[in-house]
Parts: sequence; C-alpha cells; structure tokens
Amino acid sequence: MLSARLQAPPAINEPVLSYAPGTPERAALITTLASLAGTEVDVPMFIGAKEVRTGHTVPMHAPHDHAHVLGHWHKGTAHHVGQAIDAALAARRDWAAMPWQARAAVFLKAADLLTTKHRQLLNASTMLGQSKTAHQAEIDAACELIDFWRFNVAFAEKLYSDQPVSPPGVWNQLELRPLEGFVLAVTPFNFTSIAANLPTAPALMGNTVVWKPSINATYSAHFIMGLLREAGLPDGVINMVLGDPADTVDTALAHPAFAGLHFTGSTEVFQGLWAKVGANVAANRYRTYPRLVGETGGKDFIFAHRSADLDALAVAIVRGGYEFQGQKCSAASRVYVPISCWKPLVERVLPMLAEVRVGDVRDFSNFMGAVIDQRAYDRLTGRIKMAQHDPRCEVLHTGFDDRTGYFIEPTLVRTDDPSHALLRDELFGPVVTAYTYEDEDYEAALRLCDEASPYALTGAFFARDRGAIEHALGALRDTAGNFYINDKPTGAVVGQQPFGGARASGTNDKAGSAMNLLRWASARTIKETFVPPTAWRYPFMG
Repeated sequence: MLSARLQAPPAINEPVLSYAPGTPERAALITTLASLAGTEVDVPMFIGAKEVRTGHTVPMHAPHDHAHVLGHWHKGTAHHVGQAIDAALAARRDWAAMPWQARAAVFLKAADLLTTKHRQLLNASTMLGQSKTAHQAEIDAACELIDFWRFNVAFAEKLYSDQPVSPPGVWNQLELRPLEGFVLAVTPFNFTSIAANLPTAPALMGNTVVWKPSINATYSAHFIMGLLREAGLPDGVINMVLGDPADTVDTALAHPAFAGLHFTGSTEVFQGLWAKVGANVAANRYRTYPRLVGETGGKDFIFAHRSADLDALAVAIVRGGYEFQGQKCSAASRVYVPISCWKPLVERVLPMLAEVRVGDVRDFSNFMGAVIDQRAYDRLTGRIKMAQHDPRCEVLHTGFDDRTGYFIEPTLVRTDDPSHALLRDELFGPVVTAYTYEDEDYEAALRLCDEASPYALTGAFFARDRGAIEHALGALRDTAGNFYINDKPTGAVVGQQPFGGARASGTNDKAGSAMNLLRWASARTIKETFVPPTAWRYPFMG
C-alpha cells in the first residue's frame, strides 16, 4: 500500500462520437461489424479462474436478421451457480482487503480500454446482438458505461473520505466494509451499460459478485467479461453464469451468504424475488439482512400544457418513444395533450413517423432496428391488433413484419378512455398512446397522469408558461424519479441525472450516484480513546 493520500482522476463525461459519414469512428465501426458478423462466437461461463463450457449450447441470433447466428452460449445449471457462489466467497477476503484505490484502478483502466481499443467491439456486439443503431450503441455501450466506471470511482472516493467528528482525546473513524457474503447481479438485455454496471458497482466497494446476464444479451456480456479481465479484475470477483434465470436466482437466494441483489428487470419478477427473500429472512436462513436494489418497470409520460412548443413536443415523442424500439425503461409510452394542441401536434408527428426507417442496424440510415425476440414481437403486435379493433382507440400509425427480423413500425394510438390499458400497462416496445383532454380539464388531467399507472420512473412536462411548469413540478412530484422539463423523458447521463424511480418502478437507489454505491457497503464506526478513564465514579456522585 502506498503511504500517500491518493486522489482519483477527476471524472468527466465521455464525449459522444457522431459516426457521421467520413468520420474515422464510422469506418472503424463498419469494419468491426463486418468482422463480428462473419464469425461465430463461443460464449462460456466465467467461474473463478475457469471458462466453463458445458456442451449444452444455445444459439444467439441477430434480432434484425434472425436467421443470422452470431454464436452460441453454454447453458449452465444450478450446480454451476453453486460453483460461482463458492468462487465469489473464496475471492472475497483478498478483494475486500485490497485498498479501495487498487480496486478503483481496475475500473478506471476498464474505462480507458473502452474509450480506446474496445469501443467499437462493444458497440458492434451491442448493435448485432441487441439491434441498437450506431448512435444508441455509442451512448449506451461506450459513453454511459465509461461514465459509470469513472464516476463511480469519484463517488466512492467521496464516500470513503466522509469521516465523523473527533473531539479532543478521541479519534472517530468510519469504515465502509463490503457486505458480508456475495452479491447477485441480474441484468437486462436493453442496456449494455446497465449489464456491466450492476456487477461492477458492488465490486468497486469490495464485494464479490455472481452475475446473471439476460439470455438476450449474452453476446455483449461475453465481451464485457473479456474487457474486465484485460483490465486486471482478479479471478472470482465477478463470476458470470448462463442458464435458466429461475435456477440462478433460486440457488443464490437460498444460500446463507446471499447479501445483496442488484436487479434491473420487470416489476413482477422483482416483487417475486422480494417475496422469496422475505420468506428466507423469516426462516433465519441468512447471515445478514440482504440489500435489495431494483430498477423495474415504467409507464413513462409526456404531459403537454397548452403553452407547449409543439415542434419540440413532436420531436420528444418521436425520439423519446421510438428510439431503440421503445425498449427502454424510460421510453415515453403515454402522452397527455390538450384538445387545442392535438391537431397541429399530429400534423407534425405523423410526417416524421412516415420518414422513420426501420431495418437492419448495419444500415446507418435506419432510425430503428428490431425488437429483441419473437416473444416480444408477438406480445406487442398482439396489443396493436387489439387496439386496431378497439372502438375506444384510433391507430394513427403502425406496421409490423417478422419475415427477416422482428420489425415493428413506430405505432401511435389515440384514445378517449383515460383508464385504457394502453395508458396503464408497460408494453416495452414502440407503442405510444395519446390521451386528449379538454383544455379546461387541465387539473383533472394532471391527476389522471399521476394516478393512471402504478409506475413512477420518468416523465416530461412541456410548457412555455413558467407558472405552469412550477405548478406541474408540485402536482406531478411523485410521478417520476427522473423528471424532464421541455425535453424527452429518456437519456439520463451519469453524474448529471442519477437514474431511478419509485412506486412500481423500483427502489430509487439512483444508478450513477453515490446513493447506489452506499447500498453496497456496511459501515463500521471505530472509536479510539487515547487516555481512557481509570476511575469508575462520575463527578455528580460526589
């Protein structure tokens, strides 16, 4: 250990590259896409020092070209999850004892590797495996993940440096210990940055992790593990297991050393996991109370006041609702518009939707790719077909085709029913439903926005009138953990807009902030008295 008070490099947000024609990053990405598309990747599990291959392989397909096999991943069982837990517990002592700056150096190096030599590799794998456009991959797999790794170090430094007051004769110290056990990270398909942050944020704080990525993101997860290994992450600190989610979760949650869950996924699944943990707590199964951190569903809104800038509002609907096929927890999926604004708004939105191109993300002129798999395609098109035959709905724009890829056109629906399921239920796809309210019913519409859905993740309010903005900040205070004024409800930036929501949207522990990191530490207060008393009587007893 260095005898110095070390200071981490300052964290700055990674600049977003444009990939415009003629740029070097565009040429490099096209080359990498061609290289990856022409090679089938073999994806093992990573358990301790071993790459585990079971021989029971599952193909990985490109959603926008579902006949194209990108490679195969090796399916594990509950037995392999047990091995991963053992590996995490075996690595825990040495990793926790390492100075925090040494742990931080691993992730700072990972950030620099991603900034340089791994950037197009992770971007291309995200494009091919998750059907993100070049821009969506860049802001996710490159910039946001780099930001997570750099800013988490800066946040950790502040947490470790925050110490209690020490009066004369006493030295009080506060130690942030890792949790007593292992952390289970369960990650989604839709953000490569989330998939990497959920296991690495606890690891930075000294925890060891069992990581279960989504089966629809095993392709990019493989390259994340390669990057972390190159950055010097010791064996056993993060163990990646692949297989049935129920096997992984049930095995991990049943273990006495289960100490925490870092989760992003559906509300229903998280609620089920919470119930299982509660039952195990009641049965005295655990060594300690586990920490449960979850970011779950959303039914994110855009609310327009009659003074809204309609040009800006129209762009927010198109970008906020349809980028990455609406497969974002933060994507706009319900819009509240005054009757007086509806016709001129639609006259702006529909021509944009007519120009939106949907197709293979390797064609950079496409604004949207494919939804993630056949199950998502069937679920979403089923809801669209129901809306087409629902007299309460007017489907203004849609289209779908799964012959070569799971393509769904940007779908815009209007309804007169404020309690319609399309305004309540999370769809997780490119479907936006608008409710038009009478201008004089503005206050009632605000209450509808607050009460129509159980979620509270993101929301946006559009108005020129400053009084209306201030009023909405109060009326919609509990509707969103991330609230946007005159902007789309997507695109939170690490260090600028810490992300998370409450109600049915999760525990609001704000990924990309010190609040999240603190959840992965268990504090110990240490008091040292330099000259302790040697008599037991107090002065008042005289």
